[in-house]
Amino acid sequence: MKLHTSKPKKIIVIKLGTSSICDEKTHEPLLSNLSLIVETCVKLKREGYHVVLVSSGAIGIGLRRLRIDSRPAEVAKAQAIAAVGQCRLIALWDKLFEQLDQPVGQILLTRNDIADKNRYTNARNTFRELLNEGIIPIVNENDTLAVSEIKFGDNDTLSAITAGMLHADYLFLMTDVDCLYTNNPRTHPDAQPIEVVEDISSLVADVSSAGSSVGTGGMATKITAARLGTSAGVTVIICKSSQPSNIFHIVAHIEHLRTQPNTPIGSPHLVPTTPDEPVGQHSQLSSVLQADHAVPSPRSRPSSRQQSHSRPASPHHSRSSPGPCPPHTRFLPKPRTLSGHRFMVLHGITPHGTIFVDEGAYRALTRRHRAGLLPAGVVRVEGPFQQEEAVKLCVVRPNEHGELEAEEFGRAVPAYSSAEIDLIKGRQSTAVHEILGYADSEYVVHRANIAVFESPGSPHPFDHEIPAKESVPPSGVVSPMRGVPRRQDSLSGVTSQLHELQMNERGGLTPSHSPLHSPPAQTPKNEAPALVSPSPLAMEVMPGDVQDGAQ
Repeated sequence: MKLHTSKPKKIIVIKLGTSSICDEKTHEPLLSNLSLIVETCVKLKREGYHVVLVSSGAIGIGLRRLRIDSRPAEVAKAQAIAAVGQCRLIALWDKLFEQLDQPVGQILLTRNDIADKNRYTNARNTFRELLNEGIIPIVNENDTLAVSEIKFGDNDTLSAITAGMLHADYLFLMTDVDCLYTNNPRTHPDAQPIEVVEDISSLVADVSSAGSSVGTGGMATKITAARLGTSAGVTVIICKSSQPSNIFHIVAHIEHLRTQPNTPIGSPHLVPTTPDEPVGQHSQLSSVLQADHAVPSPRSRPSSRQQSHSRPASPHHSRSSPGPCPPHTRFLPKPRTLSGHRFMVLHGITPHGTIFVDEGAYRALTRRHRAGLLPAGVVRVEGPFQQEEAVKLCVVRPNEHGELEAEEFGRAVPAYSSAEIDLIKGRQSTAVHEILGYADSEYVVHRANIAVFESPGSPHPFDHEIPAKESVPPSGVVSPMRGVPRRQDSLSGVTSQLHELQMNERGGLTPSHSPLHSPPAQTPKNEAPALVSPSPLAMEVMPGDVQDGAQ
């Protein structure tokens, strides 16, 4: 099937879980399935697409190599197994792709690689260079080093971050079911397929799948990845890993719909899943490594069939359109997507503390034409953190019992340290210089350095682009108070790095070679007081200060 592409080349990220790579019980590699994936990737590339493959399976393959029956609970042992398995895994992929004369390159990432601006930019440059040279990057988490990821991390999130980093057009989350269902199809025969998801926050579906005994993912992590990917403008698709050729039909279907402006985006007419053909008869490549891995005739895995291939249209899920398409669930990208700057604030930088704000400040920070965070809206601060270190944003509200509770609603990069914010919280901006002896900014956090989630308490991104004129100045300090002395120490760190990323994210990808500024002066650690009711001054953020903050 010929796919029509446009320049620059579109990027497709394909994520495979452990259950798609090796048998859950024997840990033998599923060579026929892997061969189908290889053929699909190469065909996509020949059709003019850039392809990135995110591959789990290091621990599963390592268990097979070391003749261990099950994944150990000890982190150190699991990391050792991953170290062995990753060597075998990349060798397996390389040998399969070699049969079609397709070079591949390995990229191992941890969250630290995207938390640091320079490493983030270098990683993106490496991806782009590999793609420009016709090489397919094969990505995995660095399980040998990433302690938190190996415990409860997942490559669904990694694939979404990779897709967002590259501004990919499509992210395919390949799994062992056709699509997302309203319930678990294995236990509920009347479960209905969900075809198109426009609003993830209103999605009602069963996500009880907890992943395989070797892998760390599940359907819930795929929905989380879909939230992350769609916030960056990526179309995220869940489909069956044993039928990777469906990717061609799905992409062709979506691209056809995009050429028909009056055609609704969803399709209730789905092609039912056909039974899997016997593995080993599907592909020329499947026999290449049979001897190397001593794989007996593999068994075909049962197919998850849909009980219904159509469902009523709903305002948040699907809308009808003509034309058959293989079963899948498609998550539509947000009409207003996160810039690379805010994407990094939300998902790349590890928070070092928390700023608690009152209800008035929360409304000002989450509306479409948001304001910056002024000192008057700050209720409490938890640290310690330095200026320009990422923090969580939480709103403080009384519950039904009159007790104050906090909900996280976003992330930010403040212009002041925790100790400084603790001194100026609840005060008017004009009092900052009197209290501190200087005033770098009238805002605790400028709105350009704030990224909010789709809904409070749920760490999933949603954001509105600020007007084009609202960019972060190279100094990293915005809206200084006129006539007020500023600190003489250099302002560098995250804010200036994020500015450089924001300025270059759509342009040249070569990282800056200018030396970084010296870090800001250390401030004393701040012992945050117990959470108390906001002071009257803190509640005065509306309406006067909000109007000022929206300027």
